[in-house]
Amino acid sequence: MSHAYDPLLVDIAEYVAGEPNFCDKAYANARLCLMDSLGCALRALNYPECTQVLGPVVPGANMPGGARVPGTLHELDPVTAAFNLGAMIRWLDFNDTWLAAEWGHPSDNLGGILAVADYLSRRDDLPQASTIRTFTIRDILTASIQAHEIQGVLALENSLNRIGLDHVLLVRIATTAVVTRMLGGSIDQICAALSNAWIDGGCLRTYRHAPNTGSRKSWAAGDATRRGVQLALWTMAGEQGYASALTAPQWGFGDVVLGGKSLVVNRPFKSYVMEHVLFKVTYPAEFHAQTAAEAAIALHPEVVGRFDAIERVRIETQEPAMRIIHKTGPLHNRADRDHCLQYITAVAMLHGDLTADHYEGSVADDPRIDQLRAKMEVVEVARYSRDYLDAEKRSIANSVQVFFADGSATDRVEVEYPLGHPRRQEEAIPALRDKFVANARTRFPEERVQGLLDWFFDIGALDAAPVTDLLQRFVATERRA
Repeated sequence: MSHAYDPLLVDIAEYVAGEPNFCDKAYANARLCLMDSLGCALRALNYPECTQVLGPVVPGANMPGGARVPGTLHELDPVTAAFNLGAMIRWLDFNDTWLAAEWGHPSDNLGGILAVADYLSRRDDLPQASTIRTFTIRDILTASIQAHEIQGVLALENSLNRIGLDHVLLVRIATTAVVTRMLGGSIDQICAALSNAWIDGGCLRTYRHAPNTGSRKSWAAGDATRRGVQLALWTMAGEQGYASALTAPQWGFGDVVLGGKSLVVNRPFKSYVMEHVLFKVTYPAEFHAQTAAEAAIALHPEVVGRFDAIERVRIETQEPAMRIIHKTGPLHNRADRDHCLQYITAVAMLHGDLTADHYEGSVADDPRIDQLRAKMEVVEVARYSRDYLDAEKRSIANSVQVFFADGSATDRVEVEYPLGHPRRQEEAIPALRDKFVANARTRFPEERVQGLLDWFFDIGALDAAPVTDLLQRFVATERRA
C-alpha cells in the first residue's frame, strides 16, 4: 500500500492522482509552453546533428498507428517517440526554463506526455484501453502543469549540479509520475514507478562542461522523458516498486547520492512553477546568459565601428553563470558555444542579434569573436546572486560595459529580468507568437503556420480538441532531409 512508501513518493503520487484545481494563469502559461515547445521542436529538425538521432531505434521499425513525431512522418512506440520529441524540444536550448538551486527545462516532459497521449488515443487494442478515454488538449495542459510542478519544486532546494549530477534526473521523475497516471495508474502504482525512477540515480554533468561539452546535452532530456515512459509502462505491466528507495540506510538515494542528506521540499505541489515559468523568447542561449545577450545587443550600435579600439569588456553576472557558463579557452562545437557566456556576449555585440545559426562553425570561425572573448573579464555581483534566489524576485541579471583604448567607455547596460520572465511576460507574448511563426515556417507553408497560430489562441477550440488532432496538425506532408 502507498503508506509504506517514502513520504515524498506518496506526496507526488497523491498530487498527480488528485482532482486538478489549477488557476487560469497556469493554463494560459501551459498553452504558451505547448505552442512554444512544438515550435522549438520543428526548428530543431533543420539541424542534421538532431535528425541523426531521431526515428526508430533500428531502421524500418516504424509502428503504423503508433505515436507521431511532429514535423516528421515517424510513427513509433511511445518510448521511442518520447525520446524523439524530447530531444527535438531541447535541442536548440530554446524552450522554457526554471532556475532555482537546480535548473532545468520543464517542457522537456512534453516528449513523454504527448507521445503517450497520442499512442493511447489512437489504439483500442491495449489492456488499458477500456479505462482510458481519448486525451484532450486540456488533459495535456493539466499533465504539463503537474510535470512542471514536480520538476520545479524539487529544483527549488535541491542542487544536483553541486554534486555533479545533471538536472534531467528531475525530468525522469516528473515524466514517470504523470505518465503512470495517464496510463491509469493508482497511487500505489505511481509510487512504485517513482521508486524505480529514483533508484536509477542520475547521469553525470560531464557533457555540459569543458573539456567534454557535447551534443549529449541536447538529447539528455529526451533520454530522461523516454525512461520515464518506460518505467511507467513496466509498472503498469506489474513490475514491483521499492518502498524506501529514497531513505533506505546505506543503499537509498539519500545515502548513496546525497551523502546522507534528504531531499528538501518546502512547498506543496500546486501550480506555482507553471505560473512563474521562464520563456526563452528571443535568444537560443543558456538562460543565465539571456540578459547578457540583451545588454550586448543594446551596445551593438555604440561599438559596431570600434571593435579594434576595444581594450576590455566587463561582464557582471550571478553565481550560477560563473559556475556553468563562464568559459575561457577553445570552444570545440555548438554545444560548447551556446553554454559560454563570453561567446554569447561577443556574438550578440558583433552582430546585434543572436540566433541558433550563430553557434555554427561558419560563424565561430570569425577571429573577432575570440579576440573579444580574450578581452572580457567576468565577475560575480553579490546582489545579483542574492536576487537570483530571492523567491519574490528570481532575477537573472547581467550587465555589460565596454572600455576603449582612448579611455572612453560605453554606458554600463544592466538587464535584471529577461524577456519571458514573469515580470515581463505581457511584453513577451507577442514575441512568443512571432517566435512560433518563425520556427514553424522552417518546416510548414505559410497558410498552415497561420492556421496553427490561430488555433493555439482559440482557447475553447484548443482545449476541447483531442490530442490526436494536435499531432495530426503537426505531421509532415512529405519526407524531408
